[in-house]
Amino acid sequence: MIKMKKIILTLILGYFFSPVFAQKAEKKVLFVILDGIPADVMDTVPTPNIDQISKIGGFTKAVMGGNPGTYSETPTISAVGYNSLLTGTWVNKHNVWGNGIEDPNYNYWTIFRFLKEARPDRKTAIFSTWLDNRTKLVGASLPQAGDFTFDYYFDGFELDTVNFPHDKERNYIFQIDELVSKEAASYIREKGPDLAWMYLEYTDDMGHTYGNSPQMIDGIAKADVQIGRVWEAIQDREKNFNEDWLIIITTDHGRSADGFGHGGQSERERTIWIATNAKGLNSHFNDTPEMVDIMPGIVRHLGLEIPKNQAMELDGVSFIGKLDAVDLKAELADGEIKLSWKSISKGQKGRVWVATTNEFKTGNLDNYWLMGEVMLDQESFTFSTKGLESDFYKVVLETPSGYLNYWIVKK
Repeated sequence: MIKMKKIILTLILGYFFSPVFAQKAEKKVLFVILDGIPADVMDTVPTPNIDQISKIGGFTKAVMGGNPGTYSETPTISAVGYNSLLTGTWVNKHNVWGNGIEDPNYNYWTIFRFLKEARPDRKTAIFSTWLDNRTKLVGASLPQAGDFTFDYYFDGFELDTVNFPHDKERNYIFQIDELVSKEAASYIREKGPDLAWMYLEYTDDMGHTYGNSPQMIDGIAKADVQIGRVWEAIQDREKNFNEDWLIIITTDHGRSADGFGHGGQSERERTIWIATNAKGLNSHFNDTPEMVDIMPGIVRHLGLEIPKNQAMELDGVSFIGKLDAVDLKAELADGEIKLSWKSISKGQKGRVWVATTNEFKTGNLDNYWLMGEVMLDQESFTFSTKGLESDFYKVVLETPSGYLNYWIVKK
């Protein structure tokens, strides 16, 4: 009897005093593109839902358009911006130069393909007022895009002229945005997909139709209400399920001075904005991040591992979590390549690689040479091109937190 009491007491003590290990919250992401909203207009319109999200994480002005006057200069056009977000690369790589989406280079994977290739069981969704986002940019079901398919999609209503008769004022686009945002909120609340994209168009149409106008301001106010729907759904998921949601809201381009057009490299056309609830934003977030930085931020939140050959091609860096360096530049002069960058961390080492080919473009591998190790604090490095003479160089700076790359293209 005494022995039995000891056993029972041991079990009771073990139950009460054994450590409890809480299961980690499952990482989820929704990114939203509100089309064609200049950053200076966002500064003047009440957006309570976006503000609520930003108070948790942050709000910042950002850049779309690559580096003007160089190989990476990228048109400030809608589909071009979407694909720069999806792939984390500028137009010289993803090859979407306009809204016609004539010949995307699917060797530069989208964030959706990265997730599915690494974790086939993860669920993806798209809610969009433009069908081409799914069928052309992501390339759903196309062999050249890896036969990726969304687990759920809700799009194509702009082609339905019966239920959404097209009017000159573009009110039918607002009605579709309403439908899309309501479905996104409902699906997120019920199913909680791991990675989802919501795209809303109406604000861009107000710009093209009315320019800088009360209609544009009204369109932004309407979009904020639509954001509120999905934000409520996300909060509901976090409250009732063990989930950690990242929401990133952005726009694809600014606008010309009069508000009607876009596509060029003026400051207003290039200036976009990013709002997020992200935890652990680093200094780069408030120091003019770029459209291509959003995809690496999503990768960081999801804890994805990008294959090295793909990671070396990304033009963006994560504005979430650890970051060692930004703003790599390279210049060829007198048989030497001179590198410069901005160091973020202290006391970290990096490595410099160079290739003289772009086989990656066609789905093959480039041969990189290691040119040396560097202390990132030095923010510069020079090496000779003797034996590597070429009209083209890919220069990569490897850091503990990721890769930076820069091309040298002889004119």
